[in-house]
Amino acid sequence: MAEWNAYYQNEDEDEEQEEGEQSGGDYKVTGRDSLVFLVDASKEMFIKGEDGEPSNFDMTMQVVRSVYTSKIISSHRDLVALVFYGTEQSKNPRNSFKYVYVYHDLDEPGAKRVQEVDALRGEKGARLAAETMGSGETSLGDALWCCANLYSDIKLRLSHKRLMIFTCRDEPHRGDSAKDRQARTKASDLKETGVIIDLMHLMKPGGFDVAPFFRDIVSQPEDESELGLHLEPCDKLEDLQKRVRAKEQKKRAMARLNLCLGEGINVAVGIYATAVTARKPAAIRLYRETNEPVRSKTRTFHMQTGSLLLPSEIKKAQTYGKKQIVMERDEVDSIKKFQDPGLYLIGFKPMEKLKTHHHIRPAVFLYPEEGEVKGSACLFSALLMKCSERNVFALCRCVSRRNYPPRFVALVPQREEVDEGKVQFTPPGFNVIYLPYADDLRTLDPPQCPSASQIQVDKMKEIVSKLRFKYRSEAFENPVIQQHYRNLEALALDMMAPEDTEDLIMPKVDQINHRLGPLAEEFKDLVYPAGYNPESKSVAKRKTAIVGGVAEKKPKAEVPEDELRAHVQNGTLGKLTVPVLKEACKQFGVRTTGTKKQELIDALTTRLTDTV
Repeated sequence: MAEWNAYYQNEDEDEEQEEGEQSGGDYKVTGRDSLVFLVDASKEMFIKGEDGEPSNFDMTMQVVRSVYTSKIISSHRDLVALVFYGTEQSKNPRNSFKYVYVYHDLDEPGAKRVQEVDALRGEKGARLAAETMGSGETSLGDALWCCANLYSDIKLRLSHKRLMIFTCRDEPHRGDSAKDRQARTKASDLKETGVIIDLMHLMKPGGFDVAPFFRDIVSQPEDESELGLHLEPCDKLEDLQKRVRAKEQKKRAMARLNLCLGEGINVAVGIYATAVTARKPAAIRLYRETNEPVRSKTRTFHMQTGSLLLPSEIKKAQTYGKKQIVMERDEVDSIKKFQDPGLYLIGFKPMEKLKTHHHIRPAVFLYPEEGEVKGSACLFSALLMKCSERNVFALCRCVSRRNYPPRFVALVPQREEVDEGKVQFTPPGFNVIYLPYADDLRTLDPPQCPSASQIQVDKMKEIVSKLRFKYRSEAFENPVIQQHYRNLEALALDMMAPEDTEDLIMPKVDQINHRLGPLAEEFKDLVYPAGYNPESKSVAKRKTAIVGGVAEKKPKAEVPEDELRAHVQNGTLGKLTVPVLKEACKQFGVRTTGTKKQELIDALTTRLTDTV
């Protein structure tokens, strides 16, 4: 029975399992991410800034709304909650805590939640918050206790738990030592259960001093690459969004492997994808009567008897030299396995040996995992420094997962870079370049074209110089995906019309023409013949030859019988075109029920085999 259940499982369950898997030593670290927004609802949060700047509360709601929508798009299975503290009204499980208002429980984000957050934005949102929750006394300890209960009530497995505190008050209890002590105790309890507490402190008159109270509340940075505890408060929406985005996006390792530098010398490393192609999500199939999601199941049946087959009754085969090579499932698995997952150092090569055409797929990033093997960061840093100083890359054999084929990879060193504010924008580590095998390289025979003259080359150099600009990939969004999500958002939130999407990859023709001036016409005169106009150029259609006033018909495509029988014997009838197969069927008087190529091949094969 266990064999049946393991084999005949839902395909949707496989997809969910793949989403939560992380390759590593155990190859399964499943669970959902969770995020709790703990927002100060005191009167100070509703004070507007100078020159019509939004209040701290309004900025916070915009950030919460942004995270909700991004979670819906990128990771809809994550759990998010919104809790207010310092309120006059109380609303929480069992109403155990005063001045704490749980606006949203820990649950998956949805359209209704986005609408409820939208209702708290702007002046109308401030009035709604005052009517619904009000502003009262503050007890951050009770608020943290309430958040701990939210986590304990969740029965799902959580892989990552984070709590963000939004406030503009550096002394929320106004010197009440008992409440300060209670808050520190509850924060310590939360951190012991694996909850990471971050402070998103906002601007207030006189500045925000983190040290007296929140230094003991907030968690320490998880690693050196994180921004850690910001000392400067946020006074702009963009800064707050950037800070929240840096914290709430969990860095997920594609795989956690050992980098073997020699016998008995292993460095624990994680492989991270720095760029992943954004795609529209797959459509969900629904039952038309109730709109409930339907699940698909796969079954394998015997062609003659129609009986349901067990996994043990199924073998795999591959044709080689007109013969079927049949293998058991265990044999297939053993053939696929070359080596245990890991990176194995082969040697070092100078950087000039790495060519542009060696990049056959997107590179990934290698970073040490100190938590797996102690001392990995130190040894990894020494290797990175020496490779960078000597301008060499490490050549390795890589097996990223079980039953994955081995690949040659080049570990290209990347040094750390920081901006003027000493904030890291390029992390230290190795870029993993996947190298091609000899079978992957192709010998091309490029067409022979006339070479350009020096005058034409110089003119094109002028054009290139005029049209150069600083390119940043993060400045261009995919217009198809953006429009897709705008339409979904408009339908989900009952908006009158979706927001307009600007196609940033459309060429700015007017600006290009202004920059070029007469250069384009001058280049055209140098290259193309006089009077050339690419817009009026049309491809001449091939005319049917006319003989004696009657259009000449194409000759029928006939294949001799011996050649057809040879095709049947070799199994190469598929190389013939459909018109040739139809003509052959007419030649042998074969009647077919359809006009598809496979049906014609099957009918001819049956007829010619029977007449042998």
